[in-house]
Amino acid sequence: MTFNVAADAYDSFMGRFSVQLSAQLADLAGIERGQRVIDVGSGPGALTTELVRRLGPDAVAAADPSEPFVEAARERHPGVDVRLAPAEDLPFDNDSFDAALAQLVVHFMADPVAGLAEMARVTRPGGVVAACVWDLAGGRAPISPFWQAARELDPGTTDESNLAGVRDSHLAELFAEAGLRDVEQSELSSTVEYKTFEEWWQPYTLGVGPAGAHVQSLNDEQLAELRDRCRRLLPEPPFALAAYAWAVRGLA
Repeated sequence: MTFNVAADAYDSFMGRFSVQLSAQLADLAGIERGQRVIDVGSGPGALTTELVRRLGPDAVAAADPSEPFVEAARERHPGVDVRLAPAEDLPFDNDSFDAALAQLVVHFMADPVAGLAEMARVTRPGGVVAACVWDLAGGRAPISPFWQAARELDPGTTDESNLAGVRDSHLAELFAEAGLRDVEQSELSSTVEYKTFEEWWQPYTLGVGPAGAHVQSLNDEQLAELRDRCRRLLPEPPFALAAYAWAVRGLA
C-alpha cells in the first residue's frame, strides 16, 4: 500500500508515535557514527531524522514509494540520498550499507519477505537488518481503539490485524524466511497525550492509510456513528495512549 497523502497529514496521524520509536529502533540496530545506513519505507522521515542526528546526512540513505513523502524527506533532510522506490526493489548496490532499518512499514510491503531480502542484499555481510511493526493483532497499536469501534459497528470490517508481522513472533518468522541470521525479537513503546477528543479524531479524517481510507468510505451517518463510538471507547480527555510495537533484528 502506498500513501499518496501530504507529509503533514501523516505527521499528525502517526508521526507523534513514530518519532518516539526512532531512537529505540536505532539503538536496537546498534547504529553509531562511522556507519552507513538506509531507512527503508522512510515516509516523511521520522527515523531518517534520528539516523542523521547520529551519523550525519552523508551517511544516510532513504527509500519510499510515495512521491509526497520522498519530496518531504528530501526537503527536511538536505544531503540525504532519498530515492523513490519500494522496499522490494531498492536502487542500491549489494553490500552498500552497514545496516538497513524499516520502521512501521513491513506490514505495508507488497511482499514482506522480498522486501526484507532486499534490505539484506544492500547490507554488507554481518550487517544489521532491523524493523518494527505495531502490535495490531494484540490491540496495542495507536489505531487499535479506532478499529475496535469500526468492528463493533460492522463486524465485517477489514482492519489491520491480519497484516504481515503485526502479531507476536510473525515479524521474526518473516526475517527468517528472508534468510536473515541470529534473529531476535523485542518490544518498543511510545505514549502520546491528547488534550481533547478532537485532537485524537481529526487525523483520521485526512485519508492516511487503511484507517483513513475506511473513514472516507463511510457516509455522513456512518461516520457520525463511528466518531461517537470511538469517543465512548476512549478515556475522558485529557488522556494518554500507550502503544507497543514488535521489533526484530537479524544479520545479513
